[in-house]
Amino acid sequence: SGVAVFTGKANCPDYAKAELLADYLQANLPDFRVHKITQHPDKWEQWLHDICEMNGWEHKQSPIVWRELLDRGGKGLLLGGVNEFLDYTQHYYGITSVKLTEEMLGIAEENLQAHIEIEKEGEETKSLIKPLQIWITSASAPICYQLIPLLANGEVFGMTTEISIHLLDTEQFKEVLCGIVMEAEDMAFPLLHSISEHTEVDEAFIRADIIIVLDDVLLNCEVQSLEDYIREVSEICRVYAPLIEKNAKSGARIISSGKTFVNLKAMMIMTYGPSIKPENVIAIATSWESAAKAMLARKLSTNAAGIKDVIVWGNITGHKYIDLSHAKLYGYDCAIWGPADFSHPLLNMIYDSEWIDSEFLSAQSSLSSRIRHCVGMLPAHAIATILRYWYHVSPPGEIVSVGILTKGQFCLPEEIVFSMPVRFQNGNWEVVTELEINEKTQEVLGRIAHELTQEKLVALKEIKEMHPYGTDKTTS
Repeated sequence: SGVAVFTGKANCPDYAKAELLADYLQANLPDFRVHKITQHPDKWEQWLHDICEMNGWEHKQSPIVWRELLDRGGKGLLLGGVNEFLDYTQHYYGITSVKLTEEMLGIAEENLQAHIEIEKEGEETKSLIKPLQIWITSASAPICYQLIPLLANGEVFGMTTEISIHLLDTEQFKEVLCGIVMEAEDMAFPLLHSISEHTEVDEAFIRADIIIVLDDVLLNCEVQSLEDYIREVSEICRVYAPLIEKNAKSGARIISSGKTFVNLKAMMIMTYGPSIKPENVIAIATSWESAAKAMLARKLSTNAAGIKDVIVWGNITGHKYIDLSHAKLYGYDCAIWGPADFSHPLLNMIYDSEWIDSEFLSAQSSLSSRIRHCVGMLPAHAIATILRYWYHVSPPGEIVSVGILTKGQFCLPEEIVFSMPVRFQNGNWEVVTELEINEKTQEVLGRIAHELTQEKLVALKEIKEMHPYGTDKTTS
């Protein structure tokens, strides 16, 4: 048993002749099967050369016919061209082709037109596949390595959305980027359309739908001042922002993440890119949110998944306030039970109020250290989570904290990036402004807002040094 394989130029009369005879044989002989491969005339010569070289055949003209011996394995048995195939069919089956040359030419022309149509349809289908273009800066960072599988597995954007990932970093990290690209390709994610490395910053963000900014500075205030680091971050954003305006899609969504100056990066990208829509730029606070929930879960001996609405206010990688006053606890094993959607105010379940005022607050500093020295799983998961919410919806009724540009909410000064509670829906986010803020929280938010305002002024070189809260100095 076997399959006769016919390949020829789409406009070749001899191919048409062999094709007709093959169709007749397949229709009339129970064990005769045919597989036809039509090649465009422009591609025929190269294709023929490659197939002959692979199989060790000698053949120069269209068509080429061979038998695939399915039960024997190995390479196929070359039959030859149209004349050899005619001899073969006459010898084994006593059948010859009786079509006239004019008809062959007509069939050949039909073959060519059909092949062109099929190719055109294929190209049109390919053009409809428009993967999301995701650019990641400072892509040699461990966060990026952990993030790629989360983006490519289909859970963030959906199981029908292909993505193309572009890794951007400096030339010194080219080898690292190439290694990441090769490893990601080897994982063969069905939805990963492509992944590539880039070290030329001028080519950054081309057709970007999503930009994830991971750039960090290695803070060491014994080496240089905090203000110098702020200006360094500002200069990075001064480079990126015009390129985003020039190269990225107009509605590109920009995420600021990392271990340092997350709010500031978001702020300066908007400042140096005035055409970038503020609603398309957010800073990620979810790492702190989830880490705080885990800390509370350990205290309460419960599952962190049951803790909701912990709010991270302020300067995500600087001074922040983890607010438990709106937090809820679901599915907690205690004297009062209710249905699945029943919750307890979390603070009511922590009977040791001193723990909140002392241990929980002091634990936040060790939490800061842990997040700064993490290998990337936590922030990568945070980025993936926020992107999933942004492209779909955040859990109904739940609060999520992200850094956004202020517009006077919660009595905060305008035009700073401040982490606050939001909800995601229909591809957008909205601030949960109905929350009541007590006087103590408002005071804390004021202090943090001052710090962020000072950072912004230093970044813009309007002041040289940051001034403590309570002073009125805003100029150098």
